[in-house]
Amino acid sequence: MSTPQLGRPVGADGGQTRQRIISATIACVAELGYARTTIRQIARTAGVTSANLYNYFPAKAELVAAAISARADIALPRLRRAAERPGSMVDRIEAVLDESGNLMREHPDLATFEWAIRAQNAVTVYPGEADGEGLKALRDIITGIVDAEVGRDRAAVEVIYALVYGLTELAATGSPEAYQAALAAAKRLIRGTLFADH
Repeated sequence: MSTPQLGRPVGADGGQTRQRIISATIACVAELGYARTTIRQIARTAGVTSANLYNYFPAKAELVAAAISARADIALPRLRRAAERPGSMVDRIEAVLDESGNLMREHPDLATFEWAIRAQNAVTVYPGEADGEGLKALRDIITGIVDAEVGRDRAAVEVIYALVYGLTELAATGSPEAYQAALAAAKRLIRGTLFADH
């Protein structure tokens, strides 16, 4: 009896195999952390051999960098589109919060992957991110919303950024129910109605 050949499935192209490897990387790092994730585990999860994986990514650091870039490619365009929706500053911030919630539901490993990378200071989470700057791309999105309505208000930007960042941390470490409850409360906070019923 022959063992099935792992690697690129019949009829699949290299791009599909590469994407499977990247998705497996996100899942493995989300589950095990950066340091404990091995190339062998990623290959097994992706359904390829380690040798085949090395044809796409010669080192673990390059593979994780590709996964980080894929994460940004998934999240940032959607968050930017949400920020560009019509409405007031509060409407647009709420749209970004809603889109963040949609991303967490559709891609549950993304927040945990980011948290695992950040917790171990393994690599930066977004391409071009300088040490200590945090989620620069997300901060830029928030800055664009605030600047368009009230001008340069760094304190407001930092508070909203901290809120979104904290929600991402909760998505990574808490239950989906806790995240959704906090997201709903954050939207009431932004609207000024969090304590209206108390």
